[in-house]
Amino acid sequence: MTRLSLSGALALALFATGCSTTTVTMVDDMPDPAPTPGDMAMVSECVDGAASAEGSTFECSNVDLVAYVPLEAFDADQLNDIWGWTDSETGKEYAIVGLANGTEFIDISNPTNPILLGKLPTQTVSTVWRDIKVYRDHAFIVSEARNHGMQVFDLTRLRGLTSDQGEFTADAHYDKVTNVHNIVINEDSGFAYAVGSGSQGDDLPAECGAPGFHVINIQDPTNPTFVNCFSDASKDTSPVSAPGYTHDAQCINYDGPDADYTGREICAASNEDVVTFFDVTDKMNVRIISMAEYPQDAYTHQGWFTEDRRAFMANDELDETNGYVSTQRTLLFNVENLDEPEFIGIYDSGITTIDHNLYVKGDLSYQSNYHSGLRIIDHSDVLNGNLVEVGYFDTYPAATEISFGGQWSNYPYFPSGLVIASDSNTGFFVLRPNISITM
Repeated sequence: MTRLSLSGALALALFATGCSTTTVTMVDDMPDPAPTPGDMAMVSECVDGAASAEGSTFECSNVDLVAYVPLEAFDADQLNDIWGWTDSETGKEYAIVGLANGTEFIDISNPTNPILLGKLPTQTVSTVWRDIKVYRDHAFIVSEARNHGMQVFDLTRLRGLTSDQGEFTADAHYDKVTNVHNIVINEDSGFAYAVGSGSQGDDLPAECGAPGFHVINIQDPTNPTFVNCFSDASKDTSPVSAPGYTHDAQCINYDGPDADYTGREICAASNEDVVTFFDVTDKMNVRIISMAEYPQDAYTHQGWFTEDRRAFMANDELDETNGYVSTQRTLLFNVENLDEPEFIGIYDSGITTIDHNLYVKGDLSYQSNYHSGLRIIDHSDVLNGNLVEVGYFDTYPAATEISFGGQWSNYPYFPSGLVIASDSNTGFFVLRPNISITM
């Protein structure tokens, strides 16, 4: 497949604020992006529940379409993970988009006119799964491709680029992991955690034989060094993966209400049928704090702390496909006491779809739910089990059903308030939440 120029692949713009509202408190408010004359051919606001682009109509509410790069613009069969980078020197915002065969870097500093800057090819072979995180102006990229390891790319190399550079090469490669499902980075500690990974090397401890956490010191980004491995040893059986498997996690320097753990490094791990909380402050003596169970578990996929650390929200990827539930749900936990996390209940979206990834910014959670796209949820009253959907943008217009495919992930952390999303089947989206909340 030939890479298309963006001028031929997209023509989208947002000239004014979308969906009108009554007097409310605005969230993620930002100035309208200034369009460049000649770049755009149509306005794509969310009007009457829809936005149109490239011959497709996307259902939406309170989320406007700023730009869309169709799958055909990428020399790849599909998209997967997505992350973002804001250049602290220039203030420019960039999207880092996982592909089946590599990683694409996109300049979205003029959000109505994204510029594809080039691709870092996969280290070995193509695969459905790739995962990306950023630390100190470097992207860390892992994949389920065999013997892929972890690629490191210096993002400052993107400064000054204004056109497609073709292919990039990695600045470093860490080979003590082989295939890896996800990469978790605590930006405050400078440690990366490869999870759902295979490890290799005669000098590695026996603990690296389990596909739990493989700890890497990345404080010197282009010189990643092995630290240790650990897993949930109590998980000796698994209906889906190998014993001790961790699918995803969030690791933080804890600043929440449980004074026993203030200043400790804590990881909340999605471990197939339970959320496990680890104290990883001492990397050579990791301790399991507690486990949070929930009913009708099928495959604990991913989750995120609320910003006040009082709650943890998680998703289960297989409860819908296994028929345990008929509509998508978000799992809610009270974690004010990390030693005794409490399952509060669920938020039932009422939508026949599968949940995949969610991220938290302020009192909003941004959920990527396969065939139903980006769903934005107000979770300000989560401890009472009260969540409300306040906006959405469905990037997969073909169907809304319990099936894989569609939106893989999103990144809501740009200072501009823009949200980027990757859809396996349709492509790359730059979105602008126009969220209003009446409390």
